[in-house]
Amino acid sequence: MSFATARNARIAVGGLALGALLLAAGVALGDAGGGERAAAQNGVRAVAISVGYHHACVLLDSGGVECWGGFGFAETDVPSGRFLGVSAGERHTCGLREGGDIMCWGYDDDNSQTHAPSGRFSAVSVGGAHSCGLRESGEAECWGNNDYGQVDAPSGRFTAISAGSFYNCGVRESGEAACWGVNDDNQTDAPEGRFRNVDAGLQHTCGVRESGQVECWGNNDYGQVDAPSGRFSVVSTGREHACGVRESGQVECWGYNGYGQTDAPDGRFRAVSAGVLHSCGVRESGAVECWGANTEWRADAPDGRFRAVSAGLVHNCGVRESGQVECWGVAYYGGTDPPSGRFSTVSVGWGHTCGLREGGEVECWGSDWAGQADAPAGRFRSVSAGSSHTCGLRESGEAECWGDSGYGRTDTPAGRFRSVSARSSHTCGVRESGEAECWGAEWEGQTDAPGGPFSAVSAGWGHTCGLRESGEAECWGHGGYGEADALGGRFSAVSAGKYHTCGLRGSGEVECWGYTFNGQAQPPTGKHTQISSGAYHACALSEAGTVSCWEIYDSVADVPAWLRAGGLPSTGTGGLLHRGRASQGGVIALASLGASAALLALLDLARRRGWGRR
Repeated sequence: MSFATARNARIAVGGLALGALLLAAGVALGDAGGGERAAAQNGVRAVAISVGYHHACVLLDSGGVECWGGFGFAETDVPSGRFLGVSAGERHTCGLREGGDIMCWGYDDDNSQTHAPSGRFSAVSVGGAHSCGLRESGEAECWGNNDYGQVDAPSGRFTAISAGSFYNCGVRESGEAACWGVNDDNQTDAPEGRFRNVDAGLQHTCGVRESGQVECWGNNDYGQVDAPSGRFSVVSTGREHACGVRESGQVECWGYNGYGQTDAPDGRFRAVSAGVLHSCGVRESGAVECWGANTEWRADAPDGRFRAVSAGLVHNCGVRESGQVECWGVAYYGGTDPPSGRFSTVSVGWGHTCGLREGGEVECWGSDWAGQADAPAGRFRSVSAGSSHTCGLRESGEAECWGDSGYGRTDTPAGRFRSVSARSSHTCGVRESGEAECWGAEWEGQTDAPGGPFSAVSAGWGHTCGLRESGEAECWGHGGYGEADALGGRFSAVSAGKYHTCGLRGSGEVECWGYTFNGQAQPPTGKHTQISSGAYHACALSEAGTVSCWEIYDSVADVPAWLRAGGLPSTGTGGLLHRGRASQGGVIALASLGASAALLALLDLARRRGWGRR
């Protein structure tokens, strides 16, 4: 189900709180067009930030826009030229040009959310699969998905507008807040009174009163509506938390804090943007800083020597030379809390982990809602943890699976196998004859193993890859992102992830193919002995015994280094020219709401509310 069209967030984390208004941002008389990057590295600073679903964008004081992250829909492919504002959404982005026209880029389906109307605007805000702008005359106009009337803007004149998941809110010229669209959690029931600005999120809304007080309404499962007292200049609403910039420049956040997304750093900021499980802000120096969940956590392998490593969905584990298991990443359902004792191998699934004791017994820990962590007694040669099921290879050579039996993923065929590999909804093994055999979900053809002998096989999410006895890799199943288009040449090992695959050359070098945006899937150099692909990242074990992990996809919280440093002393001519329809508070930029780390969001929400159990 597409996040852009799945309205019911209790079924899928659909249309997460995404866009927001970036009013009148500053522009210096710097380079335009293709020179923004060079200008930035020579002193241009960020003045506003907008966090989207898988990507984030900043507006530079040169008028340029810099985006990073992304999920492959061209949402970070910023067109050349100068902008006054930018808003990052789910899979698309819109910017307000200096001339007042709106330009959008990224994913555009039948909703036409990137087809901005012509004419002059003073602000733009991007939601899930729709966008809104504020005409220079003050009228609000929206376009894109209209399943819940979110595009049907009310008449009248506004000074601010903010697009949420499937609803919007604006501030009328009178100062009153008006909201329209879906209202399943009272998120469009704006209170009476006058506001400076307002920010629409997933299922709750916050606004800054003329007094500077923040008032929020809508869903309050985690205290995200309980705004602190005191005076603020702007507020940004995320999924289940919110952040505001006090008039002193200090950032304060409230609501759900499972990943530290409300633990704002000290210091003075000019803008803040609350995402799903993390937040970002622009310091007064122009440096960008993020806090909370960061998908890079799972790539931060600990120091020291290991003899085995396994990459999962949001965490990894390795076996130390001592035999002890050590895990890192997101502590989803306790999958990173291994028991004491000595293990020979370890395998990481979605929320659970299984290890093979030196005596041959299998022990699992973490998520066990389907019995995937209830390992049977007896001795095994190997174990492989999938999403909600686990498979092991008995000493006799027979495969045995346990846990979620949906799609027949635990219906192990009779006979003897050399190896077995469990993943999302299917399992594959290599028989003693060398033939590959798969069982479970087959809608992508991932269980349609070709004939002929294999030495190894690795089940991914929607595809499978095997290693021929000749050393050539062959893949089958879903290949929409090139994950099944195996590279030529000889490999000693292969590991299938979600939309990517990595292989280990006989020389020890690692190579990956498939969904590797912007060339950031750059495995470590040197010689390696093991390779393991997770859903969105991979890990390798070097000949020296050290572990290296890297992201396959851009991380929305992985701020470019030059932005983290805030650039160099400015050499631009002229100061900031503040423009736009900033209301009485004189706001420069109302940073976006929105979402980060879709995967973490889905898992985290499912974990806390128990969805997805069959």
